[in-house]
Amino acid sequence: MAWSEYAGAMAATHKSRPWFLRIFGTKIPTPLDAGRSDLVVVAEGFDDAEASSTALERAGSTEPEFRAESEVVLRHHLDLPEDSVADAENIVAQDGYVRGASRPEDVTQAVENSVRVIFERVQILDALHCSQERSRMVGLAQRLGGSVAGWDALQPPILAEATPKRGRRKT
Repeated sequence: MAWSEYAGAMAATHKSRPWFLRIFGTKIPTPLDAGRSDLVVVAEGFDDAEASSTALERAGSTEPEFRAESEVVLRHHLDLPEDSVADAENIVAQDGYVRGASRPEDVTQAVENSVRVIFERVQILDALHCSQERSRMVGLAQRLGGSVAGWDALQPPILAEATPKRGRRKT
């Protein structure tokens, strides 16, 4: 067996990571769980006139602070006619969105003759992708006879790091 075939077989048997990354590489972080109860709103955009970049810049300087390098649960709040919710779920599922549960702090007032629906997915968020997803949701809502109320991003709060203990290690 040639080395390249062996390396390829080993990579395929170990979660598709080459052996040197499994030994010397960093641990793959676990994806953010959208169902966590400790998630807090770190960024939001419920104003149609405000750019996503402005909202994310503001979120980086307020508490709780938005961390651009970490994953977020991006949630879009749509007001849709009740008979088109199932169609919307099927369409957004193609892009990895699922219907999310409403939280107590969510704005729940929907447009007349419609229902507030929240679609969410976990991703790294930047201004470009936020604007693209926002535009995609606006197009979807308009095709189905609804409107978009806004979006928000959830992240777990930053926990204070424990200070290292001084003294001898127990054996």
